[in-house]
Amino acid sequence: MSIKVEKTDKTNEVKLTFTIEAKIFEEGMKKVYTKTAKYFSIPGFRKGKAPMSLIEKTYGPSIFYEDTFNEIVPDIYDKEIKENNIEAVSRPDIEITQMEKGKDLIFTAVVQTKPDVKLGKYKGIELDKVDTSVVAADVKKELDRMAEKNSRLVTVENRAVKNKDIAVIDFEGFVDGVAFEGGKAENHELEIGSNTFIPGFEDQVIGMKVDEEKDINVKFPDEYFSKELAGKDATFKIKLHEIKVKELPEIDDEFAKDVSEFDTLKDLKASIKEKLTTEKKNQAKYQMEDAAIKAISADTKIDIPSGMIETEIDNMLKEIDGRLAYQGLNLEQYLKMINKSEDDLRKEYEPQAAESVKNRLVLEAIVKAEKIEATEKEITEKIKEMATNYGRNEEELSNNENLKEYLKNNITTEKAIKFIIDNAKINDPKKAEKADK
Repeated sequence: MSIKVEKTDKTNEVKLTFTIEAKIFEEGMKKVYTKTAKYFSIPGFRKGKAPMSLIEKTYGPSIFYEDTFNEIVPDIYDKEIKENNIEAVSRPDIEITQMEKGKDLIFTAVVQTKPDVKLGKYKGIELDKVDTSVVAADVKKELDRMAEKNSRLVTVENRAVKNKDIAVIDFEGFVDGVAFEGGKAENHELEIGSNTFIPGFEDQVIGMKVDEEKDINVKFPDEYFSKELAGKDATFKIKLHEIKVKELPEIDDEFAKDVSEFDTLKDLKASIKEKLTTEKKNQAKYQMEDAAIKAISADTKIDIPSGMIETEIDNMLKEIDGRLAYQGLNLEQYLKMINKSEDDLRKEYEPQAAESVKNRLVLEAIVKAEKIEATEKEITEKIKEMATNYGRNEEELSNNENLKEYLKNNITTEKAIKFIIDNAKINDPKKAEKADK
């Protein structure tokens, strides 16, 4: 077997020409015949018992060619890619130039390769320190949120609907006098001012009284997810049954006892402040890391192959599909809801995917430049952590080479980010502001 590797006229792309001996191709055909003979019906023979030559004669000599190619080529391709130190980042574009029994199999594979990274400045970059202080207003906001969560609805009488009320209504929507699907509900609790309905709907409920009926005229937004309703004028016939308001608990020691393990409001406030401080510090850490990577990426030159971006978009769409599954939806249904095609979504995500790929390549280049490594001890500790958190067998995880490589990459990436931050010049805007005064 022989392989010829040559660069194409495109950056980060190589063409591999494979020549596989006829003997190997025929051995592959025999394996395919053994696996697939049971699917062929030849008069006079039980399924799976017809000779290979007779199947070829009946269905044509090329009947086993495609399956044979798929049988023998992937392993050969992977082996040669590895032995020739080619870092492929796209699926190969295969073109078969000769595939015939008794002759060598000849085909070409054009594949994109990992690009060179010309790092800019990554040591001593300037970053602004992120404020992590927690003030009384932050604590109050969290207490108000807790009070809101523990509120109760109380029916009010002898007045009209006001903003922030909960209006219990029946409604049915019509476009051009015809009721449309999904436009009807009974005893629906609508919070006025929540902006959960079509613009203008909630405003027209304000002023209604219990048992009053009314026609509300609105227009669906042009970008509304349902193509049949987008931009259309609609009329909703509604009836108001009840008006409710949220009754918030008093924020005092009794409230603290009810919603937490603390006996006093003072202790609850201290706990909230501590929690918010931790959250802000974590957010500040990620914010500073993100700013650092973006700054370095902006100063780095990389010609990113399209295949890397396409693969990144594929992964992003898989993540979306996974999240949608928890809501009982899939990507196809979601696209219909937002009135977009998969191509539209791919184009939207392309800039984000390109940025993600570039950031990853930048960090890989820093790992290489600074000779950053993950020790066996660090990998073992991560495996122990995974085994504990997910109830998995530690030995089984330790024998998974793909997992170990994944953990190794994660550890070196984390170290590279830490290296950038440790070597950065951190400016404190607050100190600069005080100095100016």
